[in-house]
Amino acid sequence: MRFAPGEVSGSATSFVVSRALVVLLAFTFAAAVATAAQTYTVLHTFSGSGDGGFPSTGLTPGPAGSFYGTTHRSPAGLGTVFKLKPAGSSWILYTLYRFKGGSDGDGPLGRVSMAPDGTLYGTTYAGGAGYGVCSAGCGTIFHLTPGFSVPLTALALWNETVLYRFQGDGDGGGPIGDLLRDMQGNLYGTGYYPGAVFEWMSDGGDLAVLSSPGDHNALGGVISDSAGNLYGVTPLGGMFGMGSVYELSPSGVGYTMRTLYSFTGQLDGYTPEGGLIMDSSGNIYGTTAYASGGYNGTVFELSPVAGGVWNFQTLYDLPAPGTGVPAGPVDKLAMDATGNLYGTTYYGGSAGVGTVFELVQSNGTWSYVLLHDFTGGADGGFPASNILFDASGNLYGTASGDASGYGVVFEITPPRR
Repeated sequence: MRFAPGEVSGSATSFVVSRALVVLLAFTFAAAVATAAQTYTVLHTFSGSGDGGFPSTGLTPGPAGSFYGTTHRSPAGLGTVFKLKPAGSSWILYTLYRFKGGSDGDGPLGRVSMAPDGTLYGTTYAGGAGYGVCSAGCGTIFHLTPGFSVPLTALALWNETVLYRFQGDGDGGGPIGDLLRDMQGNLYGTGYYPGAVFEWMSDGGDLAVLSSPGDHNALGGVISDSAGNLYGVTPLGGMFGMGSVYELSPSGVGYTMRTLYSFTGQLDGYTPEGGLIMDSSGNIYGTTAYASGGYNGTVFELSPVAGGVWNFQTLYDLPAPGTGVPAGPVDKLAMDATGNLYGTTYYGGSAGVGTVFELVQSNGTWSYVLLHDFTGGADGGFPASNILFDASGNLYGTASGDASGYGVVFEITPPRR
């Protein structure tokens, strides 16, 4: 297994389940809201019809400033894959694929991964097979390739090939989070039922379970270092049942799993759900969805020390919500070139429907900046998204709800320092 240099990739039980239930429940829109010297703009409002609804993860960068993404489901369908393309001063959304349910797949809960040839890989949370175990099906791994004609309308369907249908018998049913692709085209991911880290092998189409956390579940996908070690989180695992960060190291023909950190549910927070990122020095960053004292989750760092030891540090306790229950990030962080961190909280903010935040690092301390406080109106709400940057430093993401109920894609132009 070989990964490109620097390649990292990948979204309490009641919260994990409630998130899935929430996302089960005018094409180009331009409304700008100014907040504390940054500008928030809605690029697209989902209608719940042909374009889908409830985007429940972030975006994938594409060529010429475009983005690819997924919606989980809507009254008119079972989820979509879309492309959002700039067109002058506006944006056009193309629906690339609509999931049909059954053996085809149903409801993606992770970003799509783009291969060097421009084709897309991803997972669906349900559909496929294994209905007795997972109720609505245990999900799929899929591959999308462009159609033969140049798209002339907003409906530009691609061709889908289902690469694997999960059975839910320990193979990682209910995949949630991003897929990680190595240089040979093998795919790595995490499944919720009953909890597994899996590898889909491109040379034969077989799937291998690398580790089975079992009832501890597995979310958020995995990332890798240059040695081929994999890292991820479990929301319920660890010594105290409050979640863990784990490492999978290649060992012979398999992998050896060890726990790098067990959350206690105290000052360190609990229920890490959103996956991890890694900087160029090998430090790992992640979040917890909850924290003691009413905080809206935490942001943490794990730093490697000599002898295989890792040092854990809570970098920041995210502010408690102005209303509603505290529940913080459910997708991974992003880091800019200067080491600042960006993320979203699913709840939180003055209206209790989510925020976009930045943590600015200076001389070893971190300062919190609120980039957007969602209202649940036209600007959206309940973001289950990471943050993506463009070359100009603008930020992009999705929110799974809005005034019409189907979610938005947004852009934030941050203050220039």
